[in-house]
Amino acid sequence: MRRLIYAWNYREWGGAQIHFLGLIREARKFYDVSVVLPAGTSAEFFRLMDAQGISYVTFEPAIDATASNGVISKVRRHFLKAKSEYAMLKCIAEIGLDETMVHTDLLPTQSLFSLVWLCSRTDVFITSHNALPPVPSWRWILWKLKFRIISLFDTYHVFCTNEHAARYFSKLYSYRIADKIEITYDSINPEEIQAAMSEPIDRLAELGRFDVPVDKFIVLAVGQFIDRKGRWIFLDSAKMIANADNDLVFIWIMPQGMSETDKQRVASYDLDGAFFPIVSESVSKNRHGILKFFRTADVFALPSFVEGIPISLLEAMALGIPSISTNVYGIPEAIVDGKTGLLVEAGNATELANAILRLKDDPGLRNRIAATGREVVLDRFDERKAARTAVAAYQRVSDK
Repeated sequence: MRRLIYAWNYREWGGAQIHFLGLIREARKFYDVSVVLPAGTSAEFFRLMDAQGISYVTFEPAIDATASNGVISKVRRHFLKAKSEYAMLKCIAEIGLDETMVHTDLLPTQSLFSLVWLCSRTDVFITSHNALPPVPSWRWILWKLKFRIISLFDTYHVFCTNEHAARYFSKLYSYRIADKIEITYDSINPEEIQAAMSEPIDRLAELGRFDVPVDKFIVLAVGQFIDRKGRWIFLDSAKMIANADNDLVFIWIMPQGMSETDKQRVASYDLDGAFFPIVSESVSKNRHGILKFFRTADVFALPSFVEGIPISLLEAMALGIPSISTNVYGIPEAIVDGKTGLLVEAGNATELANAILRLKDDPGLRNRIAATGREVVLDRFDERKAARTAVAAYQRVSDK
């Protein structure tokens, strides 16, 4: 049995780590699996790994995932990134690279040296979740050079979690790598979904814990409360709707609490009684409880600007909740407008508000897209399919 190490160097967790957990569950049948990740990662994620008996090693420091402004802060951030990658690679080396493969989500754009170091010692798999933002032509040329350098290694292998990302990255890699990119879709765990669906839910009790009125139409978002998830568009839409219709409330479940600056901006919307920011750990300390809470919602809405295929969106659809998201990146691979959900343009709060009200006023449409969306997600975005694709790739390398 060969060893397989999954590694990343950021503390913020969400869909990418849930995706890795899906791969790990299958990979452990064939490989000795370890996870290398930063100390200070969410306690919720450590509980997930502990519950499944996944071995892990921590290191410090993690990268700074917040946006940086000014030359000094950018230099400091790059220095911290270099320290973090060095610490991660040191942990990997201490575990041992003999008869070992590494799976990470580093990219050649900023981590070329780390990838070269790994690829010169063992087989490396990377997962890319979404296309990168547009850049000036000089930077694109530099990126292309970096991607072509890493493409020289036969030990380098690429997965993408959606077709949009695969098309994008195929333009950067050499033809040899581009032709071999495999899709391991962002996906859901059907057993978790079934468990959350099979238990009765006391909507009054679930919502009552957070003083959410139970006689309102509930609009739910789940994910990090950050700009690229469309947080202010969500609140702009909530404000528009609240001014015209007080029969709706909006909930955002987030892995960490808001900063003081964010709290002040949220307060400026004057949505008391209509918006409820909730930290996921206060809902439940396990995934099962959080997925059950999803079912309190009448509609799920995530107006992201940058996204692969959000796992929270897939989970909502799999739970039979009619869903709205944006026409960006990989999202249209899950939502076909008017059939499996509703699509709106990113950044358009009026469109989002109209889509929410359209679903509120049309129970027939809600039921149709909920049923079709659930069917499509359970069929196409089953994590076991993605994991089997990854494991088959691992095994091809192992058998060389």
